[in-house]
Amino acid sequence: MSFSELGLSPKVLEAITAAGYTTPTAIQAEAIPHALQRKDVLGLAQTGSGKTAAFVLPMLSMLEKGRARARMPRTLILEPTRELAIQVEESFATLGKNHKLTVALLIGGVSFEPQAAKIDRGADVVIATPGRLLDHFERGRLLMTSIEMLVIDEADRMLDMGFIPDIERICKMLPFTRQTMFFSATMPPEIQRITAQFLHNPIRVETTVRGSTVDTITQRLVKAPHDPKAKRETLRALLRSQTTIKNGIVFANRKTTVALLEKSLKQHGFNAGALHGDMDQSARSKMLTAFRANEVSILIASDVAARGLDIPDVSHVFNFDVPIHSEDYVHRIGRTGRAGRDGAAFTLVTKEETKYLKAIEALIQKDIEWFEIEGVAAIENETPAESSKPQRRTRGAKPAQKPERTPERNLEQAPASPIVAVEAVEKAKPAEKHRPRNQPKPRPIEMADVDDDGFHAGNMPSFLMKR
Repeated sequence: MSFSELGLSPKVLEAITAAGYTTPTAIQAEAIPHALQRKDVLGLAQTGSGKTAAFVLPMLSMLEKGRARARMPRTLILEPTRELAIQVEESFATLGKNHKLTVALLIGGVSFEPQAAKIDRGADVVIATPGRLLDHFERGRLLMTSIEMLVIDEADRMLDMGFIPDIERICKMLPFTRQTMFFSATMPPEIQRITAQFLHNPIRVETTVRGSTVDTITQRLVKAPHDPKAKRETLRALLRSQTTIKNGIVFANRKTTVALLEKSLKQHGFNAGALHGDMDQSARSKMLTAFRANEVSILIASDVAARGLDIPDVSHVFNFDVPIHSEDYVHRIGRTGRAGRDGAAFTLVTKEETKYLKAIEALIQKDIEWFEIEGVAAIENETPAESSKPQRRTRGAKPAQKPERTPERNLEQAPASPIVAVEAVEKAKPAEKHRPRNQPKPRPIEMADVDDDGFHAGNMPSFLMKR
């Protein structure tokens, strides 16, 4: 099947040819005809399967008629991260070059006023993250009563990032007669509830098994120690063992780990850079541009980069940490093996992370093979913390043999333990004088014993008592 059979406009087809696309992907071939018929679409497909073009192309065809008014956009695309929103804007620049459309990008980390100025002139397309969109709406700079099409992209990522309440609020602001396109790689129960609430008789397009991974990705597991320093050494050995590596993304669960890995890899001669949520937008964009241009060969990233980053030719993905949510594994390794290319994904696994690994293998319905780093001895998965813990005595077991007692040392002999030293000092103290049995106890000081100046009368000389 070719793009010309999908019902797209001549302007769109011309832009597709100029961009070098020849054959639509499965999700594009099934979703675009229904979208052009103004039907709601629920699209489920693997990451990297071309979901962006599946809604950008029909939207361009439909926007050829009509014009946007000030502060009243015609279409709305919601993305979970700034990077995804920027990539969708780039898709409009490439595929919509024959259309004179105004595209407003509403994301955080950049100035508010230029975005508002573009909306004031009239935006045909608004691409936004939920938080920044609501900021514009609450300031009265945006009306959503003229939205003809709503696209919710990477819906399962929206769920992971806590955006579902914002999505519900935004959907209730839009016209009931709008068209909705909903795309996700996985379908958790909460996402099913949202689709049932806001989609009307949707056409379900599911091109692959949910949670499956691309066959062109070679997946391997690597045993890793619990100790962070030793685990970083394992990662470096793994990176050096891959002779076919062109570039790679190293994923970690925490931003602090990302910063530590960047410093460690740079110190050991790797051309590395970092990408995480605490970076401002200009720094994040600069780092992604450098990685795409092969100026940086190893990109260490948190899960902010796991979804939707369109970097076509990533040869390797390394999971320094096993992702806690099994769906994130699918999205992480989906950064490689895109568009039919071969890719490799390695995951470092400690003993404590095996429970997360089992959830991942259950999701993808596949047992991942183990990989031994050539020239590196097999790593024991017992953590130092576990080996140093005292063993509990089981019922009926004989107590362990006590070590032989060492001869006592004088206080002058060092080093003595703090407890022994304290006990010795206590023994060296002179014995406290005992109060005779018949002597009354000293009564506590009462307010009556204290004069107006705060002195205790009973302990003061008589000449000081005189006024």
